[in-house]
Amino acid sequence: MSGGGGEAPEARALGGSDWQREEYDVDAYLALIGVGRERPGLELLGALHRRHVGTLVFANVDVLLGAHPGVAPATVQRQLVERGRGGYCFEHAQLFAAALEDLGFTVRRHLGRVHSPHNTRTHMTVAVQLDGRWFLTDPGFGFSLTGPIELRDGARRNEGRRNFVIGHSLEDGGDRWTLSRDGQLQHITDTLTVQPIDVRTGHVLTSTNAGSGRFTGSLVAARHTDVGHVTITESTRTVRAPGRRTVHEQITPAQAVDAVQGLGVRLVDDEPARLLRILESWRTAAQPVRPDGGRA
Repeated sequence: MSGGGGEAPEARALGGSDWQREEYDVDAYLALIGVGRERPGLELLGALHRRHVGTLVFANVDVLLGAHPGVAPATVQRQLVERGRGGYCFEHAQLFAAALEDLGFTVRRHLGRVHSPHNTRTHMTVAVQLDGRWFLTDPGFGFSLTGPIELRDGARRNEGRRNFVIGHSLEDGGDRWTLSRDGQLQHITDTLTVQPIDVRTGHVLTSTNAGSGRFTGSLVAARHTDVGHVTITESTRTVRAPGRRTVHEQITPAQAVDAVQGLGVRLVDDEPARLLRILESWRTAAQPVRPDGGRA
């Protein structure tokens, strides 16, 4: 849907081949990130990518609070555009892809493996076709690109002191694309067809698998801001500014809760206190035990 207003419809679970694009209020999304409707092209794509990662927060707060409502499109619309809750790749990439299609772009949804070819396919990116070329957009990665990069072996994108490079190979007859940052592998995506159920399944694994640790056992909130890319965990605040050295700062659980809200995650009612209790329990559990049985 391209207009606003009215109560959001009941969320329909992802399934079949329907990406449920009609559930998104694209005009509300564009107004939120501050981009107008223009003719599809690389300039507009770059503006959309830059403003998306500079406005919407990458965050796992709802997972930690035990209240994640899922990744159905109607839910993604409410979470990212209306409620300001943030989210991870399955939410960001779905919204971004739907908006691009509404604007007239040709897109493909891709899944990939983070940091290792042996991890599960639980990262989602969006490939965009322009003038016969395909570009990777990655709006739902914690610390990633601020704009598109061509899906071409050796393609580079420089962002301050950080360099992103695309690599290509064939795996079982299919394309395999890697994204590296400063020589470190970020993720590997393939071109297998992605079905809506794949996203739903990936979300369930990511948000409930205690063994993964990243989203169920650690706080993460991140966004590109005016001072640089800021990442908040339960114990650190990291700022990566273009052309400057990375700054790591130790913070308390209370400071982490404040910093998450400062990045743009809206916490309501007793949620700040609940999140604080979770973070404090982790800190207590991590403290070494003294000989007398107390915590250091």
